[in-house]
Amino acid sequence: MTDMKPKLLIVEDDAGLQRQLRWAYDGYEILTATNREEAIAAIRADEPPVVTLDLGLPPDPDGTTEGFATLQTILKLAPDTKVIVASGHGARESMRVAIAGGAWDFYQKPIDIDALGLIVARAFHVHTLEAENRRLAERTEAGAVLGGMITGSPEMLKVTRTIERVAGADVSVMLLGASGTGKELLARGLHDASRRKGNFIAINCAAIPETLLESELFGHEKGAFTGAVKTTEGKIELAHKGTLFLDEVGDIPLPLQVKLLRFLQERVIERVGGRQPIPVDTRIVCATHQDVDTMVAEQRFREDLYYRLAEIVIRIPSLAERPGDAGLLARHFLKKYAATMNTGARSFAADALAAIDAWGWPGNVRELENRVKRAVIMADGKAVTAADLDLESIADPVPINLKAAREIADRKAIRHALARAEGNISGTARLLGISRPTLYDLMKSYDLQP
Repeated sequence: MTDMKPKLLIVEDDAGLQRQLRWAYDGYEILTATNREEAIAAIRADEPPVVTLDLGLPPDPDGTTEGFATLQTILKLAPDTKVIVASGHGARESMRVAIAGGAWDFYQKPIDIDALGLIVARAFHVHTLEAENRRLAERTEAGAVLGGMITGSPEMLKVTRTIERVAGADVSVMLLGASGTGKELLARGLHDASRRKGNFIAINCAAIPETLLESELFGHEKGAFTGAVKTTEGKIELAHKGTLFLDEVGDIPLPLQVKLLRFLQERVIERVGGRQPIPVDTRIVCATHQDVDTMVAEQRFREDLYYRLAEIVIRIPSLAERPGDAGLLARHFLKKYAATMNTGARSFAADALAAIDAWGWPGNVRELENRVKRAVIMADGKAVTAADLDLESIADPVPINLKAAREIADRKAIRHALARAEGNISGTARLLGISRPTLYDLMKSYDLQP
């Protein structure tokens, strides 16, 4: 079938040669273009993996200006495309410039169909391998863990390992953490890692008016209230055999907490306006940024409900508590939005990376994503700056040089040990696990005094 064949775009203004190439490559779905505009339209519409490009295109058929312009536009729009260029005009110099400009390979006119066929086949093979490598890299990317969570920090990795361990157990889980730390992403990852085959249903309890929340959770019968024109299943029913994620569970009003507790005890519900008990098998995962212990103490959250929901409690660290993750996530978001928005921004300037590491991220991952998305739109060049992120440009606080980093760590440890040992050299050496002569040498090297 044609739609199963790999797509090959032939950019050639010679109609006879175009027909010859089309006939020679019947194993591919052939797309053709005779000028730059048609070539770019085909790239945008069909995204062919491989392109053969004649550099002598109109309105400059005797030169290479239009061909090189077409090459650069193709690579800007689709940088992974393998472009094979052809030229009969000063071939050696043209080929050198084309390869330097990003072309994958070249061939000279007059065309040897068999030789070009091998080049095209190899280009498709390499493109397929690279695409598969990118897919594997995205799945096993440093930091890509449970549910697609991007992290490299020990604190967050510990959280994901805990979730993976409890995923198979049929217990309620409460995720505690500030807004924007990825609680819903982790809840979805928990569901995916579990044995439950039903739906993952999420509801933000703070976003729904109190008068409607009961109907959203438990559903309603036709005629139960004004506007109830048909029987509607609630979120709990929709999550049968699956997982119900209650985000901001601390905002559930007390009267509704009683009904939710009854469901957790009996595993049956009654729709609003209904009398028929409906058994439902769903796992509850909830989350909140509030201090639930304080809410229980102040009787704003039922203690018995809390213990039903919090069979396993997992605390999610803020982005500021995850060293290195801000930079890792920023690169992930930059790659994501640069690809979807087709902008020129492809990297971070040094001042941007320093600002990302230094900022406290009170809005956590959500704030970081929004800033990077804005920066991709606002950036003038290929590198996103601190100003594009609307952050203050500062000197890099983390030395890249390993020797300098070790010196900072040594100085900090020695000062701390000296303070603990009240300036006693022998006691300091014991705390550090080194000999007195070694300590003296380090203190002399770093100009430290007891």
